[in-house]
Amino acid sequence: MGIFKNQFSEWTKFENLFQRQEIPAKTILLNEDEKSKKAFFIEKGCLRLCFNNNGKDITFQFFFENEFVSSIESFLGDQLSMFTIESIEPSIIHSITKKDFQFILENSEIIKTQVEEFTFQRLVLYQKLFLSRIKHNPERRYAELMKTNPEIILRVPQHYIASFLGITSVSLSRIRNRQ
Repeated sequence: MGIFKNQFSEWTKFENLFQRQEIPAKTILLNEDEKSKKAFFIEKGCLRLCFNNNGKDITFQFFFENEFVSSIESFLGDQLSMFTIESIEPSIIHSITKKDFQFILENSEIIKTQVEEFTFQRLVLYQKLFLSRIKHNPERRYAELMKTNPEIILRVPQHYIASFLGITSVSLSRIRNRQ
């Protein structure tokens, strides 16, 4: 299979536990308020995390190639998911069940440590996003996004970027025109 790159070499021992899927854009992998049965590794494509806020679709995270994504509170905590996972582009993903994921954690200290580090990095990222929303205006948030994640600007539709930044598409167009 060979889906895992060098930084995930330990994972190759467990590739047989993952199920490969090719999915079109706008495929829902998990709905908000459902229990997650799977986690996903992205071989190719882009996924977003979003939720419904009084009928308004809010995007709050993007994931690309060689990243894992799941609703951790649901997948590992057996709670209802707080968000939806949806593909933005046609994608190739590899899914794993909770049982198989637990098997990997029990049989590889290296992977268990990687998962802990990944979880910590995700927590730090969410703190930065939260503080940026409070401290910075939309123009500054857009500039930070261009600096830290230019891939999002190149690959994600403008309305999702606007939602991610907490602004309207019209406001984003104005900011882009001033750049």
